[in-house]
Amino acid sequence: MKKLLVVIVLAAVAVAIVAGVQANEKQEQEVLRIHIRANSDSEQDQRIKLEVRDAVVAYLTPVLAECKGLSEAKSAVAARQSEIERRAEHVLEAAGYRYGCTVKLTREEFPARTYDGLTLEEGIYDALIVELGDAEGANWWCVAFPPLCFLPAESEEYRSLIVEWIEKIKERRA
Repeated sequence: MKKLLVVIVLAAVAVAIVAGVQANEKQEQEVLRIHIRANSDSEQDQRIKLEVRDAVVAYLTPVLAECKGLSEAKSAVAARQSEIERRAEHVLEAAGYRYGCTVKLTREEFPARTYDGLTLEEGIYDALIVELGDAEGANWWCVAFPPLCFLPAESEEYRSLIVEWIEKIKERRA
């Protein structure tokens, strides 16, 4: 009897783990995150990280605003990786930084984070990674698609599309 109980408990745990992984995979398919890693924690490296962020966001905002889904957003970013890197390098060089940067589109683990009322659980997500120099400093991250961090402040119409997307996600989870 005890063996049967142990088997049932282990089976229940296995089912719960599989369900959790599937839920995470579903969420991963809906979001493209962005992560910009500073060279170090020095005040100068943190400042230039934000300047690079501003340049990357300004470049990608109109691109990602036109994307209809994650696959399209990933393709758009992948096709522009070298231009993203060029723009980041330009910001670094203009400020006198010679440590360079790398840009990659990959899958990476992120902690739980809340953006405008939407909480993204801890998990592995598709991500655009911009590493400045040694990439050992505090970093900045957000959601590139749907463009939660790429919203033009004056665009109420575009903001309503994001609200609709968030509501759809909440409905699926309910």
